[in-house]
Amino acid sequence: MKKVLLDLAVTLDGFIEGPNGETDWCIMDDDMNVEGFLASIDTIFYGRVSYDAWGKFQPDSTASAAEQKLWQAIHAKKKFLFSKTVMQDKQATIIASDIAAYVAEIKKQGGKDIWLYGGASLIKTFIQLDLIDVYRISVHPIALGSGKPLFETLQHRLNLKLIKTNIFRSGVVQLIYEPEK
Repeated sequence: MKKVLLDLAVTLDGFIEGPNGETDWCIMDDDMNVEGFLASIDTIFYGRVSYDAWGKFQPDSTASAAEQKLWQAIHAKKKFLFSKTVMQDKQATIIASDIAAYVAEIKKQGGKDIWLYGGASLIKTFIQLDLIDVYRISVHPIALGSGKPLFETLQHRLNLKLIKTNIFRSGVVQLIYEPEK
């Protein structure tokens, strides 16, 4: 069965973006094996704001070949857009209600795992509904002091079991957890 993977960058002080939505603090090192992660998934879950910003993003013509290849790999995945806003999109399947039921059905389909891309509201919903199978949290060596926290307004305690730790040249530490059931 497919797993829902939350793969996310966070600051030392627990923010997933700065006070104005900035993510310029995120580090992308070649030793992070982003290509390997992308090869392990075939589906991406987006919230509307993240989809509007990144779901169709195309790097400009001056972007490196590596960045062009990265975005080509991302856009080759099946996309699901979770949004209550009525809209049409030929590149994504839109889910407006019954999130847990749709996610359960998608997980039963064959294939690779699912990347819960975000944004913050969708991640919060998935946490509250216990729909995340693996938390891949990459802690970046910066503190912002304010911004959008990852674990905002938890409705219940979230007990996680550490599965693996990866340390990268940049000082980013990736912590991989599974929920304790």
